[in-house]
Amino acid sequence: MARWTRFSTLLFFIISASVVGLYHVLDLHWLKIPWTPLALIGTAVAFVIGFQNNSAYGRIWEARKIWGGIVNTSRTFGMFVQDMVTNEHASEKLSDKELHGEVKTLTYRHIAWMTALRHAMRAPRTWETVLNEKTNQEWTKILQPPERKSTLEDDLKPYLSEEDMKYVLSKGNKQTALLYLQSHHLRRLKEKGTIWEFSFLELEGVLEELFTLQGKSERIKNFPYPRHFASLNHYFMWVFVLLLPLAIVPQFAEIGSEIAEKMPMIGKYFIWLSIPFYIIVAWVFHTMERIGRTGENPFEGSANDVPISTIARGIEIDLRQNLGETDEEIPDQFPVIYDTQM
Repeated sequence: MARWTRFSTLLFFIISASVVGLYHVLDLHWLKIPWTPLALIGTAVAFVIGFQNNSAYGRIWEARKIWGGIVNTSRTFGMFVQDMVTNEHASEKLSDKELHGEVKTLTYRHIAWMTALRHAMRAPRTWETVLNEKTNQEWTKILQPPERKSTLEDDLKPYLSEEDMKYVLSKGNKQTALLYLQSHHLRRLKEKGTIWEFSFLELEGVLEELFTLQGKSERIKNFPYPRHFASLNHYFMWVFVLLLPLAIVPQFAEIGSEIAEKMPMIGKYFIWLSIPFYIIVAWVFHTMERIGRTGENPFEGSANDVPISTIARGIEIDLRQNLGETDEEIPDQFPVIYDTQM
């Protein structure tokens, strides 16, 4: 936190030291405002910051629930595919190897869907704070999500055929294209009897749920916290922070005058104590407002966002283990860096 807020802390020191210098050194004693209007502004700012933080937490928590739903639905899809792709109603019987191939294709395409979705969620937006704030950009150099280290095309190659890759990359919404391919594949298997009609309906229902979860995730990504709330709150906070020393410094000067009657040396320099007190108050308001702004976008890839890369890789490991693949074939989980999941 100290590193993340060091520039603003230094700015608060400069502001307070400047006001103390003007008031005490240059004897500009008219440079003050009463506490009453400032207290009203501070109360309003505190309410708005609290509202913003609650809203930001709500977006983060909703995002986590959506990806929790993706975990459960993905496991259900993997189980259904393994048990519903059979020769029981098939017009032309497939060998065990061919059946396993169909199951593997469907499973791998689902992993490709998760890969495309997490890449889409990591795509930058102009309103996201990682792009706009220097200290956030510093952290992205230390904590980079996997999607910034590889391209979508490279990540999709292990899971898709050349034909599927060509189709998916030609579409604007890659994750939607992959679910369409899944549905087309299931329909073909149903027409051959490899999937029973009622099983087909169950699997289509799972795809419908995946579409719903994808849409919810995209809604959070593509619709920001309303900018008029976010922007005005930011300006209100700075109005309060800039006016605050004009009330704190004269107050400490008055207290110093009272102390000077008994302890002249302490009373003379007591006004300088207004600097650390101002820094503390301004830091709290500024940091709380900044926490709210940083938490508005739960997918951009900062340290406090939903770890969708780790979640997606965990699902992939589960699905591929249940396909019977060995540990050597299955990729490792993304590493935890500075106690942070990606």
